[in-house]
Amino acid sequence: MTLAFSTIGLMGKHANPEVQSSLASLVVFLQAQNIEVLMEQSCAKMMPQSLSTKAVSRDQLGALCDLVIVVGGDGSLLDAARVVVDNDVPVVGVNRGRLGFLTDISPQALTQSLEPILRGQFQEEVRFFLEMQLVRQGEVIQKGTALNDVVLYSGDIARMMDFQVIIDDQFVYRQRSDGLITATPTGSTAYALSGGGPILHPSLEAVVLVPMHPHTLSSRPIVIDSHAKIELHLMPDNLLNPRLSCDGQVHFDAKPDDRILIQRKTKELRLLHPTDYDYYYTLRNKLGWSA
Repeated sequence: MTLAFSTIGLMGKHANPEVQSSLASLVVFLQAQNIEVLMEQSCAKMMPQSLSTKAVSRDQLGALCDLVIVVGGDGSLLDAARVVVDNDVPVVGVNRGRLGFLTDISPQALTQSLEPILRGQFQEEVRFFLEMQLVRQGEVIQKGTALNDVVLYSGDIARMMDFQVIIDDQFVYRQRSDGLITATPTGSTAYALSGGGPILHPSLEAVVLVPMHPHTLSSRPIVIDSHAKIELHLMPDNLLNPRLSCDGQVHFDAKPDDRILIQRKTKELRLLHPTDYDYYYTLRNKLGWSA
């Protein structure tokens, strides 16, 4: 068959035995198609010695491959997406996690689903990221990237913080709450959903701000344009040092009077699905609608 990809990188939650099994099966299958297989170093160490794979660092995957396959849950794909996004490399997800909104290929139908994709038969969609900057006394001290969400949270149980929200240089509100979730459409079915936020279709050019246990009951999620510039200002009289997270995987410490700047990243994730992928079926199936 005529192949759409010649070099494929593999990543996954290497400590999971089921992931290891799927990765090993992928190596055998892809090499049988005369595809060069590169594997992220920590995963390669867990492979049987009988398998011949080239181990590369995480940062090299995006530069050396023309497709990356991620085996695991959505958390594994979020991690991989941040690694490869700047190289414009498409990603395919094989679900070995729980919900699997992003990793939609079943391990039981691994080769059947992948064969058409390798021939160039797939649905491709783009998912945008958020970029976060933590600014202290006018200086950027930390940066982060998120495919799902940037979360400002108190870091202490049952302690609220005081902050302002400013969008495109316009004051929106001052709020006392446990924090704020700034989520993309991709992240709208993650932490933001459990916080009472709306589900945003992946094609929407929008971001949702979801307050976390606000002191004022009238505080509600607000959906804004994805190209808006968001600024969160931690009030100087806060008595605690809040924290920030990107996709729940990368964390930063903040201080009173810090400013958090959030805006859309220029580079986007290319996410590949089988040709029969149906977003609404995924919602029905994962969220138990009409059960």
